[in-house]
Amino acid sequence: MRAGNGVLSEYGTTIFEVMSRLAIEHGTINLGQGFPDQDGPDDVREMAAKSVIDGPNQYPPMLGVPALRQAVADHDSRFYGIEVDWQSEVMVTSGATESLAACLFALIEPGDEVVLFEPLYDSYVPIVRRAGGIPKFVTLTPPEWRLDPAALDAAFSDATKLVLFNNPMNPTGKVFTKPELAAIAERAVASDAFVIADEVYEHISFAAQGFTSMISMPGMRERTMRIGSAGKTFSLTGWKVGYTTAAPDLLRLVSKAHQFLTFTTAPNLQQAVAFGLNKDNAYFDGLASDMRAKRDRIKAGLERVGFEPAVCDGTYFINADFRPLGFNGTDEEFCRHITLEAGVTAVPVSAFYQSDAGAEITHFARFCFCKQDAVLDQAIDRLARHFA
Repeated sequence: MRAGNGVLSEYGTTIFEVMSRLAIEHGTINLGQGFPDQDGPDDVREMAAKSVIDGPNQYPPMLGVPALRQAVADHDSRFYGIEVDWQSEVMVTSGATESLAACLFALIEPGDEVVLFEPLYDSYVPIVRRAGGIPKFVTLTPPEWRLDPAALDAAFSDATKLVLFNNPMNPTGKVFTKPELAAIAERAVASDAFVIADEVYEHISFAAQGFTSMISMPGMRERTMRIGSAGKTFSLTGWKVGYTTAAPDLLRLVSKAHQFLTFTTAPNLQQAVAFGLNKDNAYFDGLASDMRAKRDRIKAGLERVGFEPAVCDGTYFINADFRPLGFNGTDEEFCRHITLEAGVTAVPVSAFYQSDAGAEITHFARFCFCKQDAVLDQAIDRLARHFA
């Protein structure tokens, strides 16, 4: 049989799938894969069900139903102070990952360099490489995850076409500060580079300085594609509804790639997400407050067990150094160990690094805390009993 695509065939099963299979096989508490264990708001789900009955259930417009595109424009204006034309600057996609793919396929030519920040979400590099791009990494290290200006400078060159980064950042839990965003923006402008701002965790931020969208930074409005996710904002990850805001000329390019990927997204889910985005600020504040409380709960528990947690200012992931527990193996060995011996599953952080600079970061495990309090408490109890 002839070989398949040379880029994608290099990649094996993701670490999330590997660890989740182990969790199912051994009946563990799975804090590895990132999804809530409770569904999102009742009224949003009821709107989705009502929209199925009321219809229509045929192909919606390729860019998305008007109600959702208007809601996204209003949302961006409300939270980030930018004026958005919903008809020419908003597109709905089947999840944020589809939007990432559409943006990269639309803008990358073979040989273009793409600046990425690691540890990073696992789909970034395969899509960049499949589009013909060359990844250039800026490495962040725990426990502070600070952005090194020298490393940022080194990643840019005359061939830089695009910057892709996640803020708040999975898997680090980092929220980029305004000075850090300004540093990235300054270099993007100097290189005349596009910026893809993957901001799916925008409403799960509890950093003291708050969350700032890259598209609102000076010089960024015309070159940034801002990506949001209903799955993260409404704890409905299975719906796979994403949305992209970009200047008209940029969005036209990206929409040409989108039309040949999924083309469109279930209309009832779009109507429901439009309803959700129009909720008042109390909902969004409550989401951040609830996740902050869960972050504090698992952080305190991990510290009692003996871990040393890294900084976590956003997302629903916290990373913890397990060396104080006396375990001398790698992070992959540690995560397999606690799965089999303690009944708790986590993900090795080294799986999120791609460059040689991250090769020595093999002593952190990532735990997902968007779970019921009783589940988090039980996981901590199991770890405490095991390491006692």
